Amino acid sequence: MAKLEMRKLPRPERRAQLLDTARDILRECGADALTLGHLAERAGVSKPIAYEHFGTREGLLIALSEEIEARHIGKLKAGLEKAAPTLPEIAGIISAAYIGCAVESGPEWLAMSGALRGNAQMDAVQQALADDYAVLIAAALARFSSLPAEDLRLRCAALAGAAEVIARELIRGRVDETTATAHLAALIVHGITA
Repeated sequence: MAKLEMRKLPRPERRAQLLDTARDILRECGADALTLGHLAERAGVSKPIAYEHFGTREGLLIALSEEIEARHIGKLKAGLEKAAPTLPEIAGIISAAYIGCAVESGPEWLAMSGALRGNAQMDAVQQALADDYAVLIAAALARFSSLPAEDLRLRCAALAGAAEVIARELIRGRVDETTATAHLAALIVHGITA
């Protein structure tokens, strides 16, 4: 098996393998155990390969965060394309995509999220992702709101914060997925009215 893992993979495949392995480390050992050296060892590659892909531990955490967000946004956009043009339907799609991503990412999302706090580069990436998300959901909800565009964007940023808190409650086992999704959808519906 080690020989199979050591074979030369195209760069995108190697990066995907390293990110999968990093998620496994987060899930099994927590964020403190996620180093590029540990990643290389677990993935069956040399340390320079891990460093070549991510540069630093922070670079790895940022790549993981961006990958989770890209998956989430992809699911959200796909859902919105098929949604009926009603506020409850759109709110439900936004809510289900966010909560579904949290379920899919699991407890390692909490570990990674905690590890991302406090570093200026990581904070800037997280803020950019949050800003992009607020703009996306504001665009999806604009036709249902009489709020000025900037007010709607601000409320959507607040809704994204609420979504994160609800997702944390879900991951900690304090609420089930159906309830979390319903409450987030209700917040969205009521949060965009003037």
